[in-house]
Amino acid sequence: MKSLHPWNLPPEEAAHLQSELRERLVLAWDKRPVSLVAGVDVSVRAETCACAIVVLTYPDLEPVEAAVAEVPLTFPYIPGLLAFREGPAVLAAWEKLQHLPDLVLFDGQGIAHPRGLGIASQMGLWLERPTIGVAKSRLYGRHAEPGPRRGDRADLLDERGQVIGAVLRTREQTKPLYISPGHLMDLPHAVSFTLDCCRGFRLPEPTRWAHRVAGGEKLPIQRAQQERLF
Repeated sequence: MKSLHPWNLPPEEAAHLQSELRERLVLAWDKRPVSLVAGVDVSVRAETCACAIVVLTYPDLEPVEAAVAEVPLTFPYIPGLLAFREGPAVLAAWEKLQHLPDLVLFDGQGIAHPRGLGIASQMGLWLERPTIGVAKSRLYGRHAEPGPRRGDRADLLDERGQVIGAVLRTREQTKPLYISPGHLMDLPHAVSFTLDCCRGFRLPEPTRWAHRVAGGEKLPIQRAQQERLF
């Protein structure tokens, strides 16, 4: 894990730093083997930021491990600077993991961000892992409506008309998700991995389980552990 910057910067400096960090992103998949995939979900309660990280096998998506951490808030809520508010909690949960994943899906944006550096991208630089932004709503960009079937997608475009993500239908008769590369990732693979991780629900299993664990649910790891023992 790489230490890149302090977390309690003034908002103007934080925004400027994001523009600099954007230049460090590698938006290409390096074809590394993926046997473990993680989902990250962050929530804020009062003056505390809590993060849940769930690790699953890939491609079977069997549960392996969950880590939860809470840290005091040190940064205000400012749209576009979410990583400075939630990043310390992500790192605290990451340090508790015994099984480091090969790929991380974030409940948030990757490069589909006004400065091209959402939480999935910024934390990808910290974690030095391939990351994908899997957001439930749009932060930035414009798009047409994707088709109604699972796998239908529409390009998410920035103000210059460049493709920064995909609006992806992961389940029929549900709202689409906003998929964008984080770090060490390109858009076609981000879409492919996301669909591979969706098993009948709108959300991919890693972030779906991270959200459930963040809400107090236990990850059912016993069956997966027993299968690995025998």
